[in-house]
Amino acid sequence: MATFFGEVVSVYSRAVEEDEYDDMTNEDEEDEQIRREIEEKRSVDVHWLSQTGGGAVACSDLIIAGGLNATGFVSAYVLSSGGWTPLAWISLWNERSPGSRRADTAPGPGEPSCVLYQQNHNPSVLICQCSCYVAEDQLFQWTEKVMSCVQTRDLTVTVLSDCSAAEYKTSDYLSESSVPFLRSLRTSTHTGPVSSPALEQPNISTGLAAAGTAF
Repeated sequence: MATFFGEVVSVYSRAVEEDEYDDMTNEDEEDEQIRREIEEKRSVDVHWLSQTGGGAVACSDLIIAGGLNATGFVSAYVLSSGGWTPLAWISLWNERSPGSRRADTAPGPGEPSCVLYQQNHNPSVLICQCSCYVAEDQLFQWTEKVMSCVQTRDLTVTVLSDCSAAEYKTSDYLSESSVPFLRSLRTSTHTGPVSSPALEQPNISTGLAAAGTAF
């Protein structure tokens, strides 16, 4: 190849290019493997108890309780009656709920958990009590798995959740509000009455409450 005197000619080597391509391919494969392992570790799974068939349960009313106050209320005033039977538990893992994923063992009393209960005298009424933290990237998958447990035709879903009063935006003093301080949101398909005032703007629903109502 003819060149001008003093011209710097870059050296081209197909072998070097192939090595770089192989390195990039290996890195892509390693990244994909790591991504699959993370997705598998953070997956949400439903584990039915042995006495159930594992299919979608006929359901007219599903109550989802998420957060310490909501799950505590359900435990004290609903499940304590003894008229409920656990159907399944939902296992998951994240940084804030490292011990809630035990696929082979149902969660013990007091442990962070997510359990689906069925009312004995009215089997079409179910409660999903979730005391473990569900990360943002797991919310859709969690909602999808829980809703797959029930037949959604003519289904009414009620989500009980809580948040810090410091996050509530209002021009009035919260000390002047009635106790308990309750607010509600409903979808356009719900035409029945609600038992508490509507959530005022610019407050928004987040977490399990938002995922449940948006499903």
